[in-house]
Amino acid sequence: MRKLVNYFLRGLVVTAPVVITLWICWVVFQRIDGLLHLSIPGAGFVVTVVAITLVGMIASSLVTAGIVSVIESSIEKLPFVRLVYSSTRDLLNAFVGEKRRFDIPVTVSLVAGGGTKVIGFVTRESLDSFGLPGYVAVYVPQAYAFAGHLLLVPATQVERMAGESADLMAFVVSGGVADGARRDTRAVKG
Repeated sequence: MRKLVNYFLRGLVVTAPVVITLWICWVVFQRIDGLLHLSIPGAGFVVTVVAITLVGMIASSLVTAGIVSVIESSIEKLPFVRLVYSSTRDLLNAFVGEKRRFDIPVTVSLVAGGGTKVIGFVTRESLDSFGLPGYVAVYVPQAYAFAGHLLLVPATQVERMAGESADLMAFVVSGGVADGARRDTRAVKG
């Protein structure tokens, strides 16, 4: 009986991520197709990807850069809309934009000289403009959530990590169970 339970649990570990991933993809496809009212399954998703790519291509043109700038400055003048727009834009730029911000993985000693460390990503290397000389801004993501904390810590308590940012982000978000993250550190301060 114990062997059957172990087989079931192993099957659950293999099956659940696949089923959940497929289900989420199906829901996304259905929602996008529903918004565009297209009768061909998946056509709405393809149309959306092509449209977003075309907007990106047009926005990258020197001719339309001025138009995009005018639209952005107009949005920046609206009180609540500005908050939503700029937050969304900055978050997307941090992950996939030209100004990626999560590309410096570090460990932060929570207590100077202490052995407990957290993994984070330097988002600003100088806080002089905030009256905090010698401090850096480190974003520390939470496991199993789209949330995190912004820590303002002395640069002396920050140590760069070796490894790819994406691998280390997956390691943190998975609660330390994701493979592929190299956990060795280099002695580079700041």
